[in-house]
Amino acid sequence: MRSATPASSRSSCRPSAALPSKPSTARKTSTSSATKSKRWKVEGGKWKVFRSAGRGAGSSAFAPRTPTLPHSHAPLPSYENERETALAAVRRAGRLCQTIQEAMHAPAGSDGANGAAVRQKEDRSPVTVADFGSQALICRALAEAFPDDPVVGEEDAAMLRSDDDAREQVVRSVQAVLEDDGEATAAPDDVLGWIDRGNADGAAERYWTVDPIDGTKGFVRGDQYAVALALIVDGRVEVGVLGLPNFMPVAEAVQVKGLLVAAERGEGAAGYAAYEGAEAAPTGVTASPVSDPAEARFCESVESAHTAHGAAAEVAERLGITREPLRVDSQAKYAMVARGDAEIYLRLPRGDYVENIWDHAAGMMLVEEAGGAVTDLTGKPLDFSHGPELSENRGIVATNGAFHERVIEAIRDA
Repeated sequence: MRSATPASSRSSCRPSAALPSKPSTARKTSTSSATKSKRWKVEGGKWKVFRSAGRGAGSSAFAPRTPTLPHSHAPLPSYENERETALAAVRRAGRLCQTIQEAMHAPAGSDGANGAAVRQKEDRSPVTVADFGSQALICRALAEAFPDDPVVGEEDAAMLRSDDDAREQVVRSVQAVLEDDGEATAAPDDVLGWIDRGNADGAAERYWTVDPIDGTKGFVRGDQYAVALALIVDGRVEVGVLGLPNFMPVAEAVQVKGLLVAAERGEGAAGYAAYEGAEAAPTGVTASPVSDPAEARFCESVESAHTAHGAAAEVAERLGITREPLRVDSQAKYAMVARGDAEIYLRLPRGDYVENIWDHAAGMMLVEEAGGAVTDLTGKPLDFSHGPELSENRGIVATNGAFHERVIEAIRDA
């Protein structure tokens, strides 16, 4: 990520019913980064302990195990193929987004300069060539691997059918990625068709949800954004992948720009440095062991349109937090909590705003599989069984899991 910034700065940061009572909030701090650590999470309405691979676990990030369904001896289904397909699709889409963002911010007159189209949707939110191109590549990959799976996406191609300039830019950007990978080029109608595969309504038992660029305003500014993809089966998120091309961790000895983070239910979470230089082996992703909320780092959105910064500041004060919040665009905030770069992510909505599933499905899966907890403001688990919106939830609270109930109480008392 870019350098960590307090609330007073606009730029993105570089990360330096209520839940039942936990059996214990004590968390052991490992003396070795490769040592496995104890974590708690909610499963079937109850807190349960599980073991997750500590950071530095290398290729064993997805540890072989046979998890079971709650109250059952049946093993959980494996979604390894789905996870690997999602990783490849998000990685490729991230490359397209990188190229376009760099072109948008290249000096005028330079070889890289490109007036990539930025349009405004009916809700006045921005949409770019990269939004459409990213969704096209992801939906193409899903159509090839899982042709029967519907996709709930943020975009459709209607705007492009009436905007020749934007359509041409989208098609060219998709064709360039395919050609770079030695694949056959795509006709304009193919590209539009891939984008429109994201028009499902979320009513199927099994479907994918994609946000081709989460944090479009950050993308346009040249800051943080995410490519987000998740698989939902019977109302539960089973696989989540985030591509974060601008993420630059501060904890690692070798600074490599760009991060992929993936999680599969029951199999933990893993991170990949995959957008700059050689692709590295996955490393285990584990939430922070901080157990005192006063010592927590909390993050929130840069934009205040859908989140109340003032209310979040009051909650932080009640928890004894004196640090300035880290304001970051996109689901990169979930990655920060999952990786231990922050302990709290608050999204306190304004008015009657309802969250969209594509803005949270992948990030929630990452945090939970890293040992953290994600609920709405009342402590209720996020409910993905009601179509494209989280209509049964209000707001988002993501923590490292050590003091989640105390955060919920602070929100209730604020």
